[in-house]
Amino acid sequence: NVLSSKHITMSKITRKFEKQFAKKIGCKYALMTNSGSSANLLAFFCLTNPKRKKRLKSRDECIVPALCWSTSLWPIVQSGLKPVLIDVDKKSFSINYEILKKKINKKTKAIMLINVLGNCSDIDKIRSLATKKNIYLIEDNCESLGSIYKKKYLGTYGDFGTFSFYFSHQITSGEGGMIVCKTKSDYNIIKSLRAHGWDRELV
Repeated sequence: NVLSSKHITMSKITRKFEKQFAKKIGCKYALMTNSGSSANLLAFFCLTNPKRKKRLKSRDECIVPALCWSTSLWPIVQSGLKPVLIDVDKKSFSINYEILKKKINKKTKAIMLINVLGNCSDIDKIRSLATKKNIYLIEDNCESLGSIYKKKYLGTYGDFGTFSFYFSHQITSGEGGMIVCKTKSDYNIIKSLRAHGWDRELV
């Protein structure tokens, strides 16, 4: 259907999918990407973008679990931030909350959570702690689409959530991913970054 429509790049079908995705998981904005890895990259490039009123600066620290995929860690480095690796909980393979509390300091500006195989950390406690200390929360939910914690979909607890539609994941578009966010300003920055800086079709 897509090939015969002659719209072989992002068009009406993609926009419809973005809206349906956002509505399904209960988030404000969703934007499709070419991969979950690129979604992670866009989250951090948005956080460090000069267009943001409150942006992260070079060498600000981001806590990330030691058990992670390379494209969960590397966007932190690519955006000029300093990754701080901490151990995971053996039961969930996600960030250990007790270790996390001890590692947070004045330089900590972001936390990258990775929800592994449908599992998560004490994410409500982590979100509460992050809010209290003005720390950004990013959820790499590429392996856990559809998982629910306390009646809320994983990937919607943080300031940003990322998803993957790689062929081995829960649903697939062959390749592809999605990034979700809570504010119109972040959505517009991400959309512009996805388009290599173009500012067309912003909301």
